[in-house]
Amino acid sequence: MSTRYAELQVTSHFSFLRGASSAEELFAQAAMLGIKALAVVDRNSLAGIVRAHEAAKTTGIRLIVGCRLDLADGMSLLVYPTDRAAYSRLCRLLSIGKKRGGKARCHLEWSDVVAHSEGLVAVLVPDQADDECAFRLRRLRDGFGDRGYVALSLRRRPNDALRLHELSNLATRMRVPTVVTNDVLFHKPARRILQDVVTCIRHNVTIDALGDRRERHADRYLKLPEEMYRLFARYPEALARTLHIADRCRFSLDELAYQYPEERDDPSLTPQETLAKLTWAGAVARYPEGIPDSVRASLNHELTLIEKLGYAPYFLTVNAIVRFARSRDILCQGRDRRPWRGRSGSSRPPAGGRPTRRSPRSPCPLP
Repeated sequence: MSTRYAELQVTSHFSFLRGASSAEELFAQAAMLGIKALAVVDRNSLAGIVRAHEAAKTTGIRLIVGCRLDLADGMSLLVYPTDRAAYSRLCRLLSIGKKRGGKARCHLEWSDVVAHSEGLVAVLVPDQADDECAFRLRRLRDGFGDRGYVALSLRRRPNDALRLHELSNLATRMRVPTVVTNDVLFHKPARRILQDVVTCIRHNVTIDALGDRRERHADRYLKLPEEMYRLFARYPEALARTLHIADRCRFSLDELAYQYPEERDDPSLTPQETLAKLTWAGAVARYPEGIPDSVRASLNHELTLIEKLGYAPYFLTVNAIVRFARSRDILCQGRDRRPWRGRSGSSRPPAGGRPTRRSPRSPCPLP
């Protein structure tokens, strides 16, 4: 039987006073254990995703982008974008919650999540198999359809096996598939001591008064896939779904790139074609008796370089600014390769910083 496993619930130290390990430590440990993929799901935040992305590229372990949403009504969801558009919606959702909640808080309602749910895979994080859990499973099924799951995680509390059994049965009745998560807070057992310390700080108590708020048996660490299959031997389908969800959630930060706004008046032309058209029109206006060969060669060289670097949209933005400034009689001038030289030979411009004339060597021929 295959023991391939993806861990879908990993909290890094970007979840303030909860996680006790860095992304680098978590991914290095996952590589040692042979875990296929890790989903970093910090609470109401994507703050640790960039570090996780870098660690994933270093170790070769695939990152599943996600986060944990703790809603105002006490419901907790793990959400994972399946594509770039879904990632944008998730970012927008978090922005709404942060703005509404204020500093260090995130206030989200179920209706907010549903409104931004397209393309998101959601995993309900339940506590007990009670009526409230049934209600949340029904909402999850109606809101996410086949993209909704319920997590089975050990809590190391009395009757834990019975709790998992009841949750599995309830999920079956509600027609919501189960998936195994380990709810990781640190990368290896030795880090449990630090996790206890940050838990004490979060609750403002001493280590002696922490009590059952401490994570029991140092169990919230990354485990071997074989160990996960032993612990959840009764739920092989839920284990297999970790890989199914990992395959569904293929979004990567590599898909993100800076997108410069376009300034084209004619959508049928590319930015480079628009720039070339404006440049040659400006050159004809500047040299009505014919463009000198040296100027033509210089413009061809610069247009080729701009195309190679992909800078045409930037030059079109500058052109739009200059046109607007001239339409309002606002002073503007092109670049000048020479330092300013006034009549006295000073390198400073006249008082007020305004040149008395336009530099004759300004090379910009844009109209």
